Amino acid sequence: MSRIEELEGAYGAPAFKKFPIAIVRGKGSVVWDSTGKEYIDFMSGIGVAIIGHCNDAVIEAVRAQSEKLITCHGSFYNDARAEFMERLVKAAPKGLGRALLTNTGTESVEAAIKLARRHTSRKKIVSMKGGFHGKTYGSLSATWNKKYRDPFGPLLDGFDFAEYGDPMSLSQLVDSDTAAVIAEPIQGETGIIVPPPDYFREVREICDKNGTLLILDEIQSGLGRTGKMWASEHFGVVPDIMTVSKGLGGGLPIGAAVAKDEVAGSLKGGEHTSTFAGNPLSCAAGSATLDFIARNDLPSKAKEKGEAMKAGLAKIASSHKLVKEVRGLGMMLAMQTRVDILSQLQSAQANGVIFAYSGRDTFRFLPALVMQEAQMSKGLEVLEKAVGEAEAGRL
Repeated sequence: MSRIEELEGAYGAPAFKKFPIAIVRGKGSVVWDSTGKEYIDFMSGIGVAIIGHCNDAVIEAVRAQSEKLITCHGSFYNDARAEFMERLVKAAPKGLGRALLTNTGTESVEAAIKLARRHTSRKKIVSMKGGFHGKTYGSLSATWNKKYRDPFGPLLDGFDFAEYGDPMSLSQLVDSDTAAVIAEPIQGETGIIVPPPDYFREVREICDKNGTLLILDEIQSGLGRTGKMWASEHFGVVPDIMTVSKGLGGGLPIGAAVAKDEVAGSLKGGEHTSTFAGNPLSCAAGSATLDFIARNDLPSKAKEKGEAMKAGLAKIASSHKLVKEVRGLGMMLAMQTRVDILSQLQSAQANGVIFAYSGRDTFRFLPALVMQEAQMSKGLEVLEKAVGEAEAGRL
């Protein structure tokens, strides 16, 4: 056990299940541990390093901003914050005109829930079975998995859950008392679940019929990951509120609830503020990230690379009965197996590749959109080796 592991074990609350690797450095799609071992990273901090670890553009933006101003409370105007919000709103789906800045994904969902209730004066929220929106109390109330919910009840009142992908199930729950429907365009934590093509158009119609707001959680699926800037574009819908975070700061913590003007305008001064929201350092990183995504046309690159990777995963699936299904869009992919994959994850790590997971049986792939072809090929080779060894009973 390294000194780093000893210190975290001794002084940190046991909130995370950890692999015995101490990551100390990263660049692009590669990270190094405290012994100097190199890993190709398909996890990228659960999608955070979307433009690669320690992206040069982000480093320069943070360096320049850190020499000028690091913190500025939201009760004052700030240039880095103003420029970031302009970039974010211009990159958002048309019609979403204002951003409420936060620090994290779960805070973005909290903000969205409050905006919906404030704007509609209604209390009910309908979420989705299988959905994940965070672990603070509001977002946890909208999250389906009981292993996250049950230890911390009672949660917020007024939350119901519809079957994801089933408009009839949703229509039975949404009525004139429903403030909002919240959903991920593609469910991430549950295992990269893509809905039927027309599903979200029907969701939009149900919401419009009942005067209900639609909140789309793009925290994991946004910023080009699925082959379009926002996953909602695949389904031809625009939400009333969109939540975004994870890769938005190029590795630094930042998030937002981006809403239609009339929805955002429902708030009165002081009703939803945060000491660190709109921090100039994170805003500078966010501007650099959005510029890098646009300048390098990363959504189209994610589509191209994602198709190649999905084909590689399908090839593995066709050769191994252990694999149940491959699914996803762009570089938001999953490969579900018929067994617990812990030993396969550990085998891949031993061979210099880090994969994410969803539950006990599914590999989740959220690599940086700048991943090189050779790195992707190497990762797939290591994955096939791990799957083959598990199938032969050697793992």
